[in-house]
Amino acid sequence: MEDEIVQEVNQHMEKAMEAYRRDLAGIRTGRASTSMLSGVRIDYYGTATPLNQVASMSVPEPRMIVIKPYEQQLIPVIEKAIRAEASLGLNPSNDGTIIRLPIPELTGERRREYTKIARHRAEEARVAVRHARREGLDYVEATVEEGDLTEDEGRHIHDVIQKLTDKHIAEIEEIIKHKEKEIMEV
Repeated sequence: MEDEIVQEVNQHMEKAMEAYRRDLAGIRTGRASTSMLSGVRIDYYGTATPLNQVASMSVPEPRMIVIKPYEQQLIPVIEKAIRAEASLGLNPSNDGTIIRLPIPELTGERRREYTKIARHRAEEARVAVRHARREGLDYVEATVEEGDLTEDEGRHIHDVIQKLTDKHIAEIEEIIKHKEKEIMEV
C-alpha cells in the first residue's frame, strides 16, 4: 500500500512537471523553434486542431520557421491563427505554398517580460507539485485514521512524499534558472 501511495503522488508530480516543460517550450528565447507554435490551434472543418496536425514545420535557419500546410486552402487560416496568438508577436508571410515565419530579435524589455512569464509558470508548477503532496498526505492521514496503516508507516510515507516534493521543486528551480539564462542571452 505504501508503494502505491508514493507512486500515485509521484505520477501527479511528474504530470505537473511535463506540463511545466511544455509551457516553457512555448516561451520565445530569440531562436526559432517549432515548439513556439505548440499552443496555436486552427479551425479545421469546425474543429480546433493543433497546427502540427495540419502542417509540417521546420526551422531552416536560426530566425525562421517554415510551415507547409498539407492542404493549400489552410494557408490564410494558419496565418490568421498565428497573428491572433498575441503573446507570440509574430507576422507570417506566404508565397502560395509555404508560410515563412521570421522570428524578430527580442528587445531587452520583451526579454524581461518573457522572464516574468517563465517565473509565473514556475510558480504554477510549484503549486501543482505542492497540491499533489497535499492530496497524498491527506490520503495517508485518512488511511492511518481508518487503521489501514500504522502511525509509523504514515510518518515514513510522509517523509518519502516530502523528499519527492523537495526533489521536484529543486528540479523546477533548475529548469527556470536555465530558461531565464536562455531568454536573457543576446
